Parts: sequence; C-alpha cells; structure tokens
Amino acid sequence: MIIEITGIADERFQRPLKLIADLFYEETKVVLKPIEVSDIKVEIELSVEEKIMSKANLTASSTTEVFTAQYEKEWEQFETEKERFRQIKMAVSHVYLSVLQDLTGIRQKWGILTGIRPTKLLHKMLREGMDKALAHKKLKEEYLITDEKIQLMQSIVDRQLAVIPDLYDLQEEVSIYIGIPFCPTKCAYCTFPAYAIQGKQGRVDSFLAGLHYEIQEMGRWIKEKGIKITTIYFGGGTPTSITAEEMDALYDEMYQSFPDVKSVREVTVEAGRPDTITREKLEVLNKWNIDRISINPQSYIQETLKAIGRHHTVEETIEKFYMAKEMKMNNINMDLIIGLPGEEVPEFAYTLEETEKLMPESLTVHTLSFKRASEMTQNKEKYKVANRTEIEKMMNLAESWTSEHGYAPYYLYRQKNILGNLENVGYALPGQDSMYNILIMEEVQTIIGIGCGAASKFIHPKTGKITQFSNPKEPNAYNLTFKEYTEKKIDILEELFFS
Repeated sequence: MIIEITGIADERFQRPLKLIADLFYEETKVVLKPIEVSDIKVEIELSVEEKIMSKANLTASSTTEVFTAQYEKEWEQFETEKERFRQIKMAVSHVYLSVLQDLTGIRQKWGILTGIRPTKLLHKMLREGMDKALAHKKLKEEYLITDEKIQLMQSIVDRQLAVIPDLYDLQEEVSIYIGIPFCPTKCAYCTFPAYAIQGKQGRVDSFLAGLHYEIQEMGRWIKEKGIKITTIYFGGGTPTSITAEEMDALYDEMYQSFPDVKSVREVTVEAGRPDTITREKLEVLNKWNIDRISINPQSYIQETLKAIGRHHTVEETIEKFYMAKEMKMNNINMDLIIGLPGEEVPEFAYTLEETEKLMPESLTVHTLSFKRASEMTQNKEKYKVANRTEIEKMMNLAESWTSEHGYAPYYLYRQKNILGNLENVGYALPGQDSMYNILIMEEVQTIIGIGCGAASKFIHPKTGKITQFSNPKEPNAYNLTFKEYTEKKIDILEELFFS
C-alpha cells in the first residue's frame, strides 16, 4: 500500500505517519512527495500560529470516495523547537488517523499511540502529580485512546503499585536477565535467540562456560559496589533445555556470585516447553528454592501445535503441569496465544476451558505478532490466521474469562504487526504477579542482560535516560566475545551509577 502525502516535506514525519498507516494496511510505504502511482493520496494543509494554535486539514481519496477531517486545538506557547514539532505532529496524526479510520471502517482503540508501553505513559503522568481525571482526559483527547483501553491502563497501573509499592524508588537497584538460547525446536512465530539443542552439546558447553564467566564478573562488580538485586529472570530460548546437572551448576554459580540471593524478591525460570521438563530438573529447582516457572501450552489444539513447530503434545502439557505442582512449584505461569494459524473463537474457547481445569497462578494472553524475521512471516501464505473481527472477539473472550475466574491484569505491552492492533496482557491471581514483568515493561530500573542474545537496558537513576546494549545472538559469536561484552557492560554501569 502506497500512501502519497503532499503538504509536508519534513522527513521527521516519515516514521510516525508510517507507523499509523501500518495499523490499517500491510507493507505500507509513505511518500512525502508526489509519485506517479499511489493507492491513497493525502493532502494536508497545516497552519501553526506560534503562540496559541495548531490546525490541520486533511483530505484522503481512494479511487471512489473522498474523506476529510479537520483538527484545531489551542496549545500553550511553544517553549522549544522540539515542543513545536511535537504539537504539529500531534495535529497531523489526529487528522491522519481520523481520515484513515473513515476510509477503512476500522476503529483504532489505541488511537495514535503506536508505542509498545502504554502504561508507562500513564505512570509518567501520575508520577509527575497529574490527577487521574486529567490524565485520562489527556489520553483521550491527545492520543485518541478509547475509554475501554484507558480503564485497562489504569487498572494495571493500580495493580502494579499495589504489588510493588516502591516501584518509583528502585532506580538504585538492578534486576538480572539470564538468557539461555536453546530450545527443542524453533516455533514458527519466534524471533528470540533460540537454537535447536539436539546434537549441539559442544556448542552448549562453550556457551555455558561464557555464561558462568559473565555471572562471576557481573556478580563481583555488583558485590563490590553494594548494589541490591531486585529480581532474577532466566529466559531464552528455554532455560530448561539444558540438563539437570547444568542447571544445578548454573544456580550454584548464581548463589556464589550474586550478593544475598536469598533476599532477592523474585527468581523466575521459564520452563516454557513442556517437553524439556523432567522430575530431575524440578528437583534442582527445589534445591535452589526456585518455585516460579512458566509452562506454556500456547494452545490446547494439537493440530495448532504441530503447525507452529511445537513438538510436545497437549497431554504432555497437562502431565508436566501436575508434576510441577506435585514438586511444589507454587507459582506457575502459562502463556496462551490469540490468533494462531487455523484458530478462531471456538478453538480459543476450548483452550480456555482446558486452562480452567488447571488454573495456573498467572496467565499471559498474547496476540499473535508477525515478527519480521520469523518463519511465519517469511512464509505467510502457509499460515491462515483469523480476521481482525475474530481476533477482537477472542481478546474480549479472554478478558471476560480471566475476570470471571479471579485473574486481574497486571502488565501490558504491544508489538509491531500485532493482529488487530491489540495487545499482550499478563493476568494473575491475587499475590501471584511477576515483579520482573512489571519492571521490564515500566522501565523504572536497570536490567542487566547476561547470556546469548541478552539485552541490557541501562536506566540512569537520576534522569531516566535509557541506554540499550545487547550481547551477540548467535552462540558462536557469543563464545568469542563474552569477555569483551562483559567489560563493556561494567564500563556502562560505572558511568551510570558513579560518574
């Protein structure tokens, strides 16, 4: 889909206008100057009176119809060029969204908001002293977010502050993410660092040597500087892909290297693939007092699991869940995905019925996202997914089901190319929320990434400025550079906390 825009030549508009276009069409191209062929022509007349007014008029025409929208709003006087541009962009985005909604008949519940962390925006407003009513008015009028989504945001913010009352005061602490990049197989929708583990023991051994080194050196620095660790999260890949003996050695290293692990508020291990869970591995988790894990069915339809490349059975998911419960895993999270190939409301309703038999302590409901590098995106013709209306019905069903069964939403994030322009929502029973998930989404403290493909997010304790730094995704590259990358992260931490 090519959208031609006349009336704006500033290249800074290219990305925000494309992001909004992507909410309506696949593979959009936004052109800020006339071209010979376009599917939609947009003409924008924009006037900005420096002191009080921002105005925009927009006309979009397809081959048969013409739609127009106007926008006019009083602003405070512009203090900087950045603020001037922000307000002009807001005016253009309003009319642009409105006319595309009229043109397509699609209503965007998240308005012009294309960022992946909506609740972070509301947190910021409230943290700066804005009352709820005014914050909600701003979200509705400036971002065009619907009342439904604003209420969801507010309920999540309230829940997060109840779970972590000192959420805004954790800047001087850190959390740790440990990435283990191996899985039994790679799912069709996945773009995480995840490599099939079969027959790769030499590669695994080399990786684990580097991982132990990173944990030792990072732990040494954290101990020397007297910094507290809030949470530790083992992700991947699937951290339970490695052997019970390798897991035992890794947790031993964690306790030896990191300061006062017993006082860390939460330690989580993703055991997402049921085909990696054994009694021996659960015994190792017990030994190290880790009782929060994930066991992820994604769907309870066997044909779906086969289509997306998950080689476990539905029965195996249920069997491993009960085994984990028997082995005193007291906080089990399960992931479900809305919009998997071949599934519509009846299939998702069945998955919820099966989930009801287990009642995990927390449940994350994802909406399928076509990530650029995934096998599913590369071969879209092979994977038939539900339409926008059906996807929204499934999301509504998830919201009703979780509410009826005592779950409350506690974190939310969105992704590019997510079906129906919806969201991923984490739900939990009382007292079972994941602190790490809240911290990573709200970006209130530094999270140090250790391991292959692990991303670090360094957040300045005073200014909140974010610096991102990622380890190599490919195990061989990681094995060659882990020492260098560890040193770089420690240099960033020195600058961040002690400059």
